[in-house]
Amino acid sequence: MGTLVKTVMNIEFYKDKKVFLTGHTGFKGTWLCRTLLYAGADITGYALEPLTNPSLFMQTKTAADIHSITGDIRNRDMLIKAVRKAKPDILLHLAAQPIVRVSYREPAATYETNVMGTVNILEALRLTPNIRSFVNVTTDKVYENKEWLWGYRESETLCGYDPYSNSKSCSELITASYRNSFFGDNSTSAISSARSGNVIGGGDYAIDRIIPDCIRAVQTEKQIVLRNPHSIRPYQHVLECLSGYLLLAEKQFHEKSLEGAYNFGPDDESCVTTGQLADLFCAVWGLGASWDAENDGGPHEANYLKLDCSKAKATLGWKLKWPINTAVEKIVEFTQCGNDEKRRNCIDQQIRGYFDV
Repeated sequence: MGTLVKTVMNIEFYKDKKVFLTGHTGFKGTWLCRTLLYAGADITGYALEPLTNPSLFMQTKTAADIHSITGDIRNRDMLIKAVRKAKPDILLHLAAQPIVRVSYREPAATYETNVMGTVNILEALRLTPNIRSFVNVTTDKVYENKEWLWGYRESETLCGYDPYSNSKSCSELITASYRNSFFGDNSTSAISSARSGNVIGGGDYAIDRIIPDCIRAVQTEKQIVLRNPHSIRPYQHVLECLSGYLLLAEKQFHEKSLEGAYNFGPDDESCVTTGQLADLFCAVWGLGASWDAENDGGPHEANYLKLDCSKAKATLGWKLKWPINTAVEKIVEFTQCGNDEKRRNCIDQQIRGYFDV
C-alpha cells in the first residue's frame, strides 16, 4: 500500500536544543517527548495532567525524563513565566481540546482552550527573547469542507464546521496575525502552523476515536461499532506528522523565509474509509475481531476530507515512510506487548526504527 522511504529530517539537529512543548502529557505530546528524548533534546513540557486513564504519558514514565510542568494554557501569567524561565530555542504548541464530540458538549471551554490558549502561547513567544522557531499544531479540519475529491491546499478558506474545528481555524488566523504584526522581517523568530490528518498510534486512549474504540471493543470481546463506516479520512501514524512538525521547526530555524502554514497528511492510498481502517485492524488483530455499523444520532461529521501536502514535500523535503497497513501493525504490536515497561520499550524501539532505517 506504499513504499518505505527514509525520512530526510536530521534528528541530530535537536541534540542539546532547548524545546518547550505544550500538551506534552497527551497522546501525541508523549510520542513527541519520546522522539525528542531519542534526539537528545532538553525538554520542558507544560500541560494539564493526562486526561485519560490509562495514559501513555504515565505508562512510559516520561515525566521522569523531562522538566514537566502541570499547568493550564488558559493561565496566561503562569504560561509566560514558564516559557521565560525555560528560555527555549524552539516552541511547539500542541495543547488543545482535541475531540469534536466534546466540543459540542463544551463549546465555550473548547474555544477558551484552543483560541485563548493560542493567544497566550504567542504572548509568551512575543515576550521571550531568542526563540528561533515556533510551530502551532492544528488539524486538517480547519478548512471549510466542501466534500471535494481532491486535497485541500494551505491557501484554501479556513472555516471549520464544529466548535473544535472552528476554534482551530481561529487559532490559525491568530497565528498568522501575530506573525504579521510582531514577527516581521526584522525578527529572528520563525512562526508556522502545521495541519495534519487523523493520527493513529499505540497508546491512544481517547474517547470517540476509531482505533482506541476498536481496541476497547476487542479487549472486552465485543463487536466493534462504527458510527460512519463510509467516511474517508487521511489516517496516518503519529510519527509521520511528528516528523513533519520537527522538520518544519528545524528548517525554519535556519531559514525564516520558510515560515507559514503546512499540511502533513498521508498519500492517497492511506486516505481510507473508517470501515477499511477497521478491516485492517481486524485482520492484524485476528482472534475473530469484527465490526458493524450503527448510527448513534450523534453530531455532524464530514464524509470526505483529504489534504494536499505538495508544499511540505517540495519546500521542506518531507517524505512519508509508513503506509496505513504498517501503521496498524505498529499499533497492534504496542497493544499486545505487555506491561508498562515493555510498552515504553516498544514506543522507543518504534521511534528508533522510524528514524534510523
